[in-house]
Amino acid sequence: MYKLTKVSAIKARTQAINQLKAVLIIADPALREELAGLGDAELFRTCAGFAEVGSREESVLQATRIALGLLADRIGQLSEEIREVDARLARLVEGHAPQLLEVVGIGPDTAVALLIAVGDNPERLGSEASSAALCGVSPVERSSGRRQFRRLNRGGDRQANAALHRIVFTRLRVDPRTQAYYERRTREGKTRREIIRCLKRYAAREVFHLVRQELPGPRS
Repeated sequence: MYKLTKVSAIKARTQAINQLKAVLIIADPALREELAGLGDAELFRTCAGFAEVGSREESVLQATRIALGLLADRIGQLSEEIREVDARLARLVEGHAPQLLEVVGIGPDTAVALLIAVGDNPERLGSEASSAALCGVSPVERSSGRRQFRRLNRGGDRQANAALHRIVFTRLRVDPRTQAYYERRTREGKTRREIIRCLKRYAAREVFHLVRQELPGPRS
């Protein structure tokens, strides 16, 4: 439920940001000049401070400033809502699977996506291979003439697959072991796509064993 709320809030905030910037494009040149060069955060704060000027016949400039102020207020409210939902999600992960947060590359949002996939498909956790297939990282055999190779699996739960993707690319930036593995496999002639496939499979294996710790034992 929290994840659904966050996704809708992010979509609404993105729409409001796009509308605000579209208004700026057609705004009075003097107003555009006033707001030129501001970063997004400062732009939203400045627009939110625009006061509504009472007038029987509002000018186009006044209406533009009011519209920018209302859109900026909406962006701020949605941002606060997203932060609140993020905090609730983080508490849930810390309460149910804190071991996931100890892994390099896994934050609350990534952990939530993986736990949702697991919770929706508990029957898929009977084996590591089944769990990998659920996340769309099980290898798929392909051939091209005389060459046999494996490609990325385009099936499975796409949210879980995207979570593993984020784990891998975070590790490629900050984890020395992952960086060393990438360099070694590159020297062996592996393509970037093949290396990413392998790293996602390894991440799925690690997550599987961490999540299995929380599963109840078999019934007699």
